[in-house]
Amino acid sequence: MNVIYILIPIAIVFVVFGLTVFFWAVRKGQFDDLEKQGFSILFDDNNADIKPKNNTATKSTANNKQSNN
Repeated sequence: MNVIYILIPIAIVFVVFGLTVFFWAVRKGQFDDLEKQGFSILFDDNNADIKPKNNTATKSTANNKQSNN
């Protein structure tokens, strides 16, 4: 019976922590668009994966090597 005096405050702390995290998530907009992630799996984003090559870094290092010789 004495265990209840320990378990009830611990349960209250867990509930308060859970509610705090839930209201924080609602305030930050975590639940604003619930369907976006569900629909994102249906569409193919091949163009987003293709990135243009940036050769300026390799050209500048090649020019530095030639100027040092």
